[in-house]
Amino acid sequence: MNDPLIKRTPSQTDIAAFKDRTKIDALKRLKTSLNKIISTAPASATKDATRVEFDGFEKLFSRFLLEGVDQSSIDWQEIRPLPEGTVIPYKKLITADLSDAKELLSKLIVVKLNGGLGTTMGCQGPKSVISVRNDLTFLDLTIQQLEHLNRQYDCDVPLVLMNSFNTHEETEKVVEKYSHVSVKIYNFNQSKYPRVDRETLLPIATSMTNSDNECWYPPGHGDVYQAFYNSGLLDQFIQQGKEYMFLSNIDNLGASVDLYILKHLLTDAVKHEFIMEVTDKTRADVKGGTLIEYEGKLRLLEIAQVPKENVDEFKSVSKFRIFNTNNLWINLPAIKRVVEDQSLHMEIIVNLKSLDKGFNVIQLETASGAAIKSFEGAQGINVPRRRFLPVKTTSDLLLVMSNLFTIHRGILVMNQQRSFPSVPLVKLATSFNKVKDFLSRFQSIPDCLELDSLTVSGDVTFGKGVSLRGTVIIIANHGDRIDIPTGAILENKIISGNLRILEH
Repeated sequence: MNDPLIKRTPSQTDIAAFKDRTKIDALKRLKTSLNKIISTAPASATKDATRVEFDGFEKLFSRFLLEGVDQSSIDWQEIRPLPEGTVIPYKKLITADLSDAKELLSKLIVVKLNGGLGTTMGCQGPKSVISVRNDLTFLDLTIQQLEHLNRQYDCDVPLVLMNSFNTHEETEKVVEKYSHVSVKIYNFNQSKYPRVDRETLLPIATSMTNSDNECWYPPGHGDVYQAFYNSGLLDQFIQQGKEYMFLSNIDNLGASVDLYILKHLLTDAVKHEFIMEVTDKTRADVKGGTLIEYEGKLRLLEIAQVPKENVDEFKSVSKFRIFNTNNLWINLPAIKRVVEDQSLHMEIIVNLKSLDKGFNVIQLETASGAAIKSFEGAQGINVPRRRFLPVKTTSDLLLVMSNLFTIHRGILVMNQQRSFPSVPLVKLATSFNKVKDFLSRFQSIPDCLELDSLTVSGDVTFGKGVSLRGTVIIIANHGDRIDIPTGAILENKIISGNLRILEH
């Protein structure tokens, strides 16, 4: 006889059922909260657009709760070597005949990820408007590239910018100054998702009219597929006969349109709905995502998914020799298909943050490259390093501003006088982090043609015409300051706080 007053130890089944009920209850509370937020939207059109965005958010959050998302979910033993032909060398493509370049380009659109702010480098507004070389911004250089392409081949390749709510308004103003160029420019916004309190699992926003951007976040560049579809631009370009998008980060100065890759996409016997440009790892790239075969699919493996005991193996250049540049070529009708039939699947990136107002929040994000497993005929192309020149920090900025590169038709090209194809490894002190401070510490950008690596620590300034060669380490101890004199040549040197110069 089952006496309800008699206690019993709950079984694993009981515990699992309780957890499931708790998760379902949490989702119901979340949905109620989201509906209340939507009801505060000022107009019906805004409500409709927000409902579409929040539907995407609910699906993502539901996966997070009900699927028990664990970023370290890879069974390391199930990783298989990439089958032959999965990643092909770029040099295999460059024998192609490009006499039909105009026709090839008629099938292409260029999409740049433009959601980031320049806050990491101490700048206000969109990162794309930071001056990176000769007073030209990331956006200036991108438009120069496409202007030249359109004029050279008498074509009409458009530029599409995916902005975030952080960058959209200012980007639209900046774009007005390009009204005279021979490039059509389109904008669309990625989704605006609510940050969720870790304790309550409810949004910290209470209203759509809440202007506090701390309540909201853009959910990573994996949102590009759904947001592009929602904008109506995807259908518009398909109707125009466009077949592929070339997607890349706007701060990657090496990511220009490549006709050989486009030719391969449009003429290869195998239809490739998704191509990822990868390149060889260096010591600066050991944390970069790589391609693997897993469960019969080509898949992007990020370091966050790697079990702790396998992280060193993941970083190994001998085992995982390539990494993702996030230069992606994707078939437009295929994007429409995977969005509409809900077969688009990307691993969830769980980003835990602590806000200034004391909230501990969860942000759920996705990465665009992770979608590779949702497309047919996916492939990697191992491209030269010149196609990956990201500017994430002022250390990167030093290199692209230096004589290591020249600009040719909006494209940064490695100086032919450089003996090696690779770029130096540069680590600047925190006193260089902001662009304004960085510029104040250089009377002119040093000669870096023969530089292998540069490490700067502490309060250091550089005079005019300084040359850096080989391995250079400059360490100013706390309270010291080191001023590198005008015209100095530092070759394989260590400079310490008391200005003693030692052979390396």
